[in-house]
Amino acid sequence: MPSQDAVILSIENQIATITLNRPDRMNALDGAMVTGLLSALDQIDIEMENIGAVVITGAGGTFMAGGDVKFFHTLGQIPADEAQPQIAAMIDKVHQIITRLTDLPRPVIARLNGAVAGFGISLMNACDMAIASSETVFTLAYCHIGTSPDGGSTHSLVRLVGMKKAKEIAFLGDRFDASEAHALGLINQVVASDELGWATAKLAKRLAAGPRSALARTKALLNSAPDRDLPAQLAAEAKAFAECAISDDFREGVAAFVEKRKPAFNGK
Repeated sequence: MPSQDAVILSIENQIATITLNRPDRMNALDGAMVTGLLSALDQIDIEMENIGAVVITGAGGTFMAGGDVKFFHTLGQIPADEAQPQIAAMIDKVHQIITRLTDLPRPVIARLNGAVAGFGISLMNACDMAIASSETVFTLAYCHIGTSPDGGSTHSLVRLVGMKKAKEIAFLGDRFDASEAHALGLINQVVASDELGWATAKLAKRLAAGPRSALARTKALLNSAPDRDLPAQLAAEAKAFAECAISDDFREGVAAFVEKRKPAFNGK
């Protein structure tokens, strides 16, 4: 099970909710949270058949204010040859989180409020969709503590906002609001703070009721598209379609269309 304090995992009505739970530290990422996130993903793997969508959110009115700077300050007090292996080990685990979220065969939604900073942006970008309250504030922030980004944000930002804007976000570390994040394509929806829970639940419920195998293949196809040329992508699409076409969900989808009713997918 995930760490009792740093991360909370709940699974209800086919929706897995991962809650970052260090509100006193604005959900800053530390070793306990890294371990908790990996444990939560382990549990989701075990319960996959009972899960149609995943939501990641933060407790206490904040999504994530980046990494816990106190951890790095502590490492700064010991010799570099001792600190570097510890940093490398933590970054390796952090990157496992990003890879596993990206590869997870279920839609993942980031529910954003408060601050989304540093690794919080990387975590947000690893999710498939994102909903933010109108009061959410974003900043990549790494430059302010004298380091380069991690968590795949240099990879995802270039693809989401383009090279020039990605460099502006990374080089300057300026704050921007939810409206700008939406205009840039970093998030899908902006809602009032009191509607965030309802809007996220509505989207998660809709995704969870979808054709799971088809959505898993669609996610994989979209994730791989930037790295393939058109012939390779067409071949991948043909393979995925042929696999979907023999599924129960496909037969149900076609039958529902012909019968002019809403499909009832079962994930097979």
